[in-house]
Order: sequence, then structure tokens, then C-alpha cells
Amino acid sequence: MKMDKVLEKLGIKKINEGGSTGTKWLKSGGKKVESFSPVDGKLIASVTSSTRENYDAIMAQSEAAFKEWSMWPAPKRGEVVRQVGEALRKYKDPLGRLVSYEMGKSLQEGWGEVQEMIDICDLAVGMSRQMYGLTMHSERPRHRMYEQWHPLGIVGIISSFNFPVAVWSWNSMIAFICGDTCIWKPSSKTPISAIACQNIIAEVFKANSVPEGVCCLVSGNREIGDWMSNDHRIPLVSATGSTRMGKIVGATVAGRLGRSLLELGGNNSIIISQHADLDIALLASVFGAVGTAGQRCTTTRRLIIHESIYDAFKKKLVAAYKQLRIGNPLDEKNHVGPLIDTAAVSDYNNALKEIKKCGGKAVVAGGVLTGKGFESGCYVKPCIYEVQNEWQIVQDETFAPILYIMKYSALDEAIAMQNGVPQGLSSSIMTLNMRESETFLSHIGSDCGIANVNIGTSGAEIGGAFGGEKETGGGRESGSDCWKAYMRRQTNTMNWSNQLPLAQGIKFNV
Repeated sequence: MKMDKVLEKLGIKKINEGGSTGTKWLKSGGKKVESFSPVDGKLIASVTSSTRENYDAIMAQSEAAFKEWSMWPAPKRGEVVRQVGEALRKYKDPLGRLVSYEMGKSLQEGWGEVQEMIDICDLAVGMSRQMYGLTMHSERPRHRMYEQWHPLGIVGIISSFNFPVAVWSWNSMIAFICGDTCIWKPSSKTPISAIACQNIIAEVFKANSVPEGVCCLVSGNREIGDWMSNDHRIPLVSATGSTRMGKIVGATVAGRLGRSLLELGGNNSIIISQHADLDIALLASVFGAVGTAGQRCTTTRRLIIHESIYDAFKKKLVAAYKQLRIGNPLDEKNHVGPLIDTAAVSDYNNALKEIKKCGGKAVVAGGVLTGKGFESGCYVKPCIYEVQNEWQIVQDETFAPILYIMKYSALDEAIAMQNGVPQGLSSSIMTLNMRESETFLSHIGSDCGIANVNIGTSGAEIGGAFGGEKETGGGRESGSDCWKAYMRRQTNTMNWSNQLPLAQGIKFNV
């Protein structure tokens, strides 16, 4: 399917309004944001940024919608989300192609991202009938105690370019079944994919007479994120992006005693034991390092390899990297697409300079690709460098396909290296030794929010709570009891006696 047909099918115009209350687009005199594809450098379409006037109008509509939407029975809200999932199935191919073209990830990953959206809809539908509260026995006679959960209100969602649609759905679909309304600020680097999602969901909401304002979109730059973070009308801000950004959002929201759900940077490693299945370890390492051109928060950035197999595994890595095909991600023969833009290429180049300055040894050298097929200037070589874990460049997260390798001799040393970075998102160990795997999964093992055995760091499933510790922000999304983040808990006590006994046996007579 040609890209012009993709855009037509998804309702994308040459110039799109950037603010929506659900089914209605608001006219804006805001700055025009142009989205260029990193695949070929061509203009996809443009979006007019939401102005402050647009933003306040959308907020007012969302507040009004919450009063009605929150009164719908949760299973009825779940039925709407089920239909959203069906609509996404219908549009999986064109939306996946647009995500691939606008962001630069492989077509398989583009389709996979839409599948994540479908999966979260399925999960949310089940949750809509399972948002349970506890009952407790009261110490007072003829009293009943229980807790219940109420919707929070408006949920603000700030998403990143690397998963331009999936992360929005992780938050919004769960928030919808909870009775919340949502305002989404997509990345200014991938606004067209967000417009497409809004068009898809508008069809479903209109057919179900969902109140206008339940699903809102505000496109624009960082300023809109600042408005959301400072807005007392938004009790929860869910932000995905860099640790630097998350610290600003977290501090701002905390300053008004609001809640934040933060999914930030990762510096993920795989420990490769001498007891590992090296073929599985190789596949996991290569996909983890080069998938999405190293632009996942769960990208494998460090390999910690046992000294007895270090040289043998290094040879396997070099051979595998020689087979990587770099190019247009819409061509399914290619493994690696471009970085998101030339600014990301500059970050990649700066990291390579710093690695060399520190004394890093190239195993597979990096560099920027030029010539036919690489005209956008966003294609780089996936590379491997031997480094020391304590170097600052290794401690930092570079959003690019740069893989660091290092040796270890004992498992406790490897775990200390794995944990010895500021971030704590995803981790993995490759081993067939049960004692090693159980140690890694214990409280003295990985300090990350995700810890895997014999799979890589990348490719989390919907259903398992996603998120990390330390500078990754502590957020949890898309699994387990994640619905609780989008609701407020209330404890209730019912006195059905003809007296008023006090707790703790306190006597008070008048």
C-alpha cells in the first residue's frame, strides 16, 4: 500500500488541526508543525499546534464529559473499549505502516505496536468487570467496612516518539474503563500517527454516543506539557520520555500535590553466563540492541559476558552484525531503519567520540551512512564497543544502536555491574543454571522493574506490569492491578446499629 493511500485511509490531510475533543477538531492559529519521515526525508503532513485558547476549551469539554462518562457502568465503558480494539484490528495495516514511516521502526515493529494497542483493549475489557474493592471486619458491633474505587477525573498523557501510539493506548484504555477522561499530548516528532488514532477512535465514540471530551488531543511542543504538568484540573499526569524530562514533570506535578506516572530512561543489560544457550543469547542480544535502531527504553545497551565465553561470544556478535541489513524499514528484508532525526544522529556521533576518548575499543565500528537510500541523513551503523561499566558515557543512556560489552568472573560481580547504573528498567540473564536464575530474580539480584531469564530486555507483553525503578521513574502500566493508578481509593464504614460505639473503645458521653 502506497503511503498516500495509507494517509487517505486514516483520514490524514495535508494540513491537520492539532486539537480535538473527541470527534470535533478545533480550529487553531497555532504554529504549524511539519512531520518529516526519517525514512526518506519527505514531508508526511503538517499539524497546527494547539493554542492556550484551544487547550482551555478542550479542558473545559473534558471536565464536562467526566461528569457523564464516570456515571456510565464500567462494563458499558468496557464495551466501548472492546469496539476500539475491533477498529484497531480493521486499521492495523495502514496504522502500522504510518507508524513505521513516521517513526522509522521496521514494518514488523509498526504492526506490532498496533497489536499492543489491540491487546491493551482486550485487557481493559476484562478489567472493566474486575475492579474489586476489599471488605474488612469492623471492631465495632453492627458495622460494615469496605473500600471502593472512584475515577480520578482527567488523565494527562505525554507520550514519546519511539512508541508514538502504543503508550497512549496503555494509559487511555485503562483510564477509560475506570471512568476517566484523557488529554493526550503526543510527541511533536510523531504527530501524524496521533491524528490517525484520534480519527479511528472518533468513529467508535460517535457510534456509541460517548460524551464529547472523553478522548482529547492537544498537539504541540513542550509548552503544552508544561501547561498539563501545572494544571490542577489534571489529577494524574502520565509521562513517557527521558529521565531529564521526567524529573521536570515529576517535580512540577508534585509541587501541586498531584500524581505522576513516569516511564523514563533505561540502561538495560543482559548477563550472559557460561551456562547460557549461546544461540538464544545471540538472538536476544542482537534484536535487543538494534531493534527500533536502539530507540526503545528497553533496548539492550550492555552485555555482561562471562570471561570463559567472552571471546567466543564476541565472534558470534561480529558475525551476526555483518548480516544486518540497514535501510527503508517498510522493506521487510531490512533489520534496521533510521534514527528519528538528525539531532539523534548528532547524539550518536557525540557518544562515539566520548567512547573513543575514554579508551573504548571498537568491535564493530559505528558511523553515519550516506548515499542512495540514506538521503534523509538519519541512518547509522549499529556498533559494538568494549568499555568499562563505570565510564560516564556507559552510565548515560544514548538513544541509538550502540552496544557495550564487558567481562565478569563471578555472578555477584555481574549483578553488581547490572545494577550499577542510575536507571532500573529492564534486565535479563541467559543461563540454564537454576541457582543463577533464581539468584538473579531474588531481592539480591536485579534491581529493575523487569527481570527476565533466557529472553532479552526488549519486547514486554501486555498483561505484565511495565515500568522500572530508580531514574526510570517507578511507574507501572499495562498489566496486573495498573488500573488503580487511574482511580482513587475510598474507605467506607456503615453503622447499622442503634448506637454510636467509637473505635479503639473510646468513651465519650454528653
